Formats: sequence, C-alpha cells, structure tokens
Amino acid sequence: MFKAESHKMPSRYQDVYPESPLIKSSDLNKPSAMELLSLEFFEAEPGEMPHEVFEQHHILINLKEEPHRVENWRDKEHREFVYHKNEIVVTPAGIRSGWRWHAKSKVIVITLEPDKLEKFAQRELGILLGEKQLKDIPIFVDEDITEAATMLMNALKSEVGSDVMFESFARVFLTKLIHKYGAEPESDFDFNKSFTSRHYKRVLDYVKKNFGHEIPIDHLATEAGLSNAHFSRLFKQTIGSTPHQFVMSYRVERAKELLMELDYPMIDIAIRCGFSDQAHFSRVFKQFIGQTPKAFRQQQ
Repeated sequence: MFKAESHKMPSRYQDVYPESPLIKSSDLNKPSAMELLSLEFFEAEPGEMPHEVFEQHHILINLKEEPHRVENWRDKEHREFVYHKNEIVVTPAGIRSGWRWHAKSKVIVITLEPDKLEKFAQRELGILLGEKQLKDIPIFVDEDITEAATMLMNALKSEVGSDVMFESFARVFLTKLIHKYGAEPESDFDFNKSFTSRHYKRVLDYVKKNFGHEIPIDHLATEAGLSNAHFSRLFKQTIGSTPHQFVMSYRVERAKELLMELDYPMIDIAIRCGFSDQAHFSRVFKQFIGQTPKAFRQQQ
C-alpha cells in the first residue's frame, strides 16, 4: 500500500496517474467549456496510485469491456471489487484515496471544481447542493450519465464544431449528475426520464445534418419526441440556451472553420451555414464572437 509522502494536496488526480491521457479536454480553445469541467481518457497497464487527498471531485467511468479486479482505499476503508463496464466511481474532494488495478485500465476521468459545481447548480438549475454532495455515492451504475460522458469524450474527437459540442455535452453531463444526485425537489426526477442524453444526441445529429437549411423548433422537438413547449423548456434547462440560440452557435462554429479557408467568399459561407444573407451572418457572428467575420479572418 502506498502512503502519501507529503500532506500538501496535489493539484489534480491526473498529476499522479501513471500514464498520460490519450484524450483531454484542455486541448480545446473555448474557455467557457473549461469552466464547467475537464475530461481526460486514460489507458494504463496494471499498476497503482499513491494515497492522496485532492481539492477536486473526480468521477471515474469504466469503459473496459471485461470485468477486472480493482482495489480502492477511501480514507481508512479498503474496498476490493470487480469493476464492470459503465460503473461509475466518485471520489469527492477532501477524501484520501488510493488505487490499485489488476488489468489494463480504460477509463474516463472527469474533474469537477466543488465551488464551481455548487455555483452551477445554484445559478443554472436553482438547486442547493448539500454539504455531503457526492460523498454518499462511492460507486453506482447510471447508463444515461455514462452515455453523456462518452458523448462528451467523443465530442473531443470531432473535427467539426468540437467546442460547441463539448460545451453542450458538458452541460448535459453536469445537469444529469446534479438532478439525479443533488438535493433537488422530487418532481425534478421527471427531467431525467423525459430528456435523456440519447434524446439530446438525436437533436444534435439533426442540427449537424441540417444546419445549412432552415431548422424549425418543431422539427427538433420531434427528434426528441416531445411537445414544442416541453422540449424548449427542457433544452434550455439543460444546455443553458434556447434551441434557436444553440442552432446559431453551431452555425457560427462551422463558419469559423470555413473562414480559415481563404478561398471561401463571405456570402458563400453565409449561405452554406444557413444564414439568410451576408448581413445576417455578420450580425449573428459578431453577437457570438465579438467581432465581424472579416475581422476574425484577418487575424487567422
């Protein structure tokens, strides 16, 4: 068993993991996504980690197909168990934790800053997290949260619109986690049943396929299998923007990529990304980016 060599908290769980991440969200350029959470994906040969106390919450999601034996020290408690695919282990901030695994790992690690998580829950969702937030759920299975985390990881692999997809999937993951395991009214449990990560993925896929054309809200609601009003309310509650604002942000992200290709005229980019004309494109782009498409292109 490892013992901590110092009482000073390491900055992050990832700093003591024995392998470098294969995928990490810090490669994204958009700061707002980083304000919600960070994600790394690791694979490591059988090994162990020292016992440490971290200032952040860490959520480990197992993607390995074959069940494998792991050991976890949680303060003074030693747990040995078989880790199955899609099982989620939560290590809250302030708990001394150590690990030993007996087969090659394949795990998503999501890091949450406790103060930012609390502010997000309160300001965005109107939920006050209790003092024991996340501490009473060391391991659980939740297919919806696992799917949200996997989609979040896949957004990092996307060559198109990765920033806006990571931002929205980060919000989906946090909202799902807080609504299920935070201190919320009983009625809010209906939220998880009516708007799952899979519903959101269908909406996103529709936007990705049709962003160059008109996208009526009722088409998006149909993809989610909800009424227009119910869909709009749940979408804004999850993503933090209206469906219309989300579609526009996705169009702007696509336009940013095309603006880096100097051969594309402005009007062609506008029409290709679903804007009614060049003036509409310029106005919306400036609202989201803070500068005109022309100024953005000149900086590239």
